[in-house]
Amino acid sequence: MSSPIFDFSHLTPEERIQLAEELWDSLEPAAVPLTPELTAELRRRREEYGRDGEPGQPWREALDDIEQRGA
Repeated sequence: MSSPIFDFSHLTPEERIQLAEELWDSLEPAAVPLTPELTAELRRRREEYGRDGEPGQPWREALDDIEQRGA
């Protein structure tokens, strides 16, 4: 394994996640090309949403469902 450009070993897991999120958010959309597979999946999901019209469920319900499954 190569050594990282920056030594972030002193960061907590939460700080590392925050750093990853900030790095991701700093990218321009054009810098993240979509693969044909991802494009197809996004279209499938948009079509499914168009059929259902259901935006999902509140985050608390989703979290409760996940916790009930033991995840």
